[in-house]
Amino acid sequence: MSRLLESYVQGRWFAAADEGTPLLSAIDSVEVARISSTGLDLAGAVDYARTVGGPALARLTFHERAAGLKQLGQALLAGKDEFYAVSRLTGATKRDSGIDIDGGIGTVLSYASKARRELPNDTVYLDGAIEPLGKHGTFFGQHIYTSRRGVAVQINAFNFPVWGFLEKLAPAFIAGVPSIIKPASQTAYLTELVFRRIIESGVLPEGSVQLLCGGARGLLDHLGGQDSVAFTGSADTAATLRAHPNVVGEGVHFTAEADSLNASVLGADVTTGDAEFELYIKQLVTEMTAKAGQKCTAIRRAFVPAAMVDDVIDATKARLAKVVVGDPDTEGVTMGALASVEQRDEVVKSIRGLTKSATIVFGDPELVEVVGASAAAGAFMSPILLRGGDKAATEPHEIEAFGPVSTVLGYDGTDDLIELVARGKGSLVASVVTKDSTIAREIVLGLAPYHGRILVLNSEDARESTGHGSPLAVLVHGGPGRAGGGEELGGIRGVLHHMQRTAVQGTPNVLTAVGNRWVVGADRVPGEVHPFRKDLGELRLGDTIVGGPRLVSRADIQHFAEFTGDTFYAHTDPEAAAANPLFGGIVAHGYLVVSLAAGLFVDPAPGPVLANFGVDNLRFLTPVKADDSLTVTLTAKQITPRQSAAYGEVRWDAVVVNQNDEAVATYDVLTLVAKPEES
Repeated sequence: MSRLLESYVQGRWFAAADEGTPLLSAIDSVEVARISSTGLDLAGAVDYARTVGGPALARLTFHERAAGLKQLGQALLAGKDEFYAVSRLTGATKRDSGIDIDGGIGTVLSYASKARRELPNDTVYLDGAIEPLGKHGTFFGQHIYTSRRGVAVQINAFNFPVWGFLEKLAPAFIAGVPSIIKPASQTAYLTELVFRRIIESGVLPEGSVQLLCGGARGLLDHLGGQDSVAFTGSADTAATLRAHPNVVGEGVHFTAEADSLNASVLGADVTTGDAEFELYIKQLVTEMTAKAGQKCTAIRRAFVPAAMVDDVIDATKARLAKVVVGDPDTEGVTMGALASVEQRDEVVKSIRGLTKSATIVFGDPELVEVVGASAAAGAFMSPILLRGGDKAATEPHEIEAFGPVSTVLGYDGTDDLIELVARGKGSLVASVVTKDSTIAREIVLGLAPYHGRILVLNSEDARESTGHGSPLAVLVHGGPGRAGGGEELGGIRGVLHHMQRTAVQGTPNVLTAVGNRWVVGADRVPGEVHPFRKDLGELRLGDTIVGGPRLVSRADIQHFAEFTGDTFYAHTDPEAAAANPLFGGIVAHGYLVVSLAAGLFVDPAPGPVLANFGVDNLRFLTPVKADDSLTVTLTAKQITPRQSAAYGEVRWDAVVVNQNDEAVATYDVLTLVAKPEES
């Protein structure tokens, strides 16, 4: 008897007392492992996540979590050959395994990088600018995001046993929320292997990740309003989970990625001789055969101009004829098996439904030539291409054959196309292959309400395109309606999904303390020591320097114009400047104002301030005329230490006023400041 897969809960590995259910290789139906969750303490796992994992993550800043995630990604990357060897048993070719394994690890590393670059080295994320709520500057509002004090339950599908759980784990971990991972049983042996290496790495805090192998009935019974469920699977199962009393009555945050009849559109401008025609055919076949079509983003409906249907079918058949089905380890094999014999039977059943209104033009669902393995023993099947018939038929828009199956459908004009695609009732992704940007805009705007992502492909971007079926960490993965209505990934959006947005109202000093970002109206702290003489350990929010006044002469304005070449009439032509209703005469360049302000606050000697690396939110508010005087107030606004550097980032609030105390310019100055020297 093969090994019984174990769950990892409450800080230890758990093996069920029974023999479990056999899990079979997709290649030859030989038993790979057994799976059972009998006797697993689900309530204890949830409690452990909340009481051990949650507090451990809460003590870490976004940057510290990102550093841990980066270390984990690097550890998994170093050991990926082991994962590839086991991935073969799921029916995956080396290319398929790369999509799953390298794609999953890449997502982890992407989130680690984005979190470090886009989130503060803090546990609070500020959402937007402060909102003035009163007339006298004493009452403001600020939206903040904080980690929910619950657990993220992640229920994954069989087709991506590695990427599926890592793409959910990464944003939850950065958000500071512990995860309970529930893989689909069919391919859980690969998930369990990767998870073992995660635990062995010792990188992640105890309780921040747990693994549940086997059935999870009753898990949602222990969840409440601070918890979330991210589900990937069938629409029927999603509907059942969505109706759970705790989701409905307790406010459990539920998102689903479900069935999706994704579409690929060939633009009416493309002819058989165009490079775009070949791109369309190549992409269609790739999406039919990668992971044996077991991708939630695969192309199920191929929409082409009615006059091009025969050409598209002939070209697709010619390319499909070169596909070699068989054991992924066999030389020359380009498509492996489906995940299980049962899954193959489900696909065959779906094909029968599709043939009520469509005709098979390539392949036989009951017969396939297999290289290096037995067709009878494994879960192999031929790619199946169908030709749609009656436009009124519902089957192509309602039946998802989750395998190497696609249907070619003709359309007459853009309006007809959009109506046909919309009959899929919402999908994860659509692609449009066209040379014409006007056609692209018309189709994209028509399809956008029904899709989570749209790829526009042509010969210009083909070399860099990641393809129709590739969800990316930085872009939203999800879709409306039938596709589940949820969103995953999307860069920092995926992190914020796990956090609570709260509007905080109070004085500038209160908001400064809560958000760790100085707010206009909060206390300023002028001192005898110039703020630029303070290292990152000495500097405090509100530390301020006031410089000026500095007279701006006509000669200054003229010299700046000649020196820079900026001879715009408002700075050089008295008559034209006087006629301008905004200026009424010669005015100083805005960049001259900023440059003079820098001269009023910069401390020139070497010190903790290492560099100025930018200016944000620059606005010129009041024109500066000759003989005006400028005064600048510079205040330490936000201090962000970098985890892996001897310096951090400091954001300074800069306000420049004239002799009448009118603000002429406001902006943020960004500097790199040294950390204290280690003793």
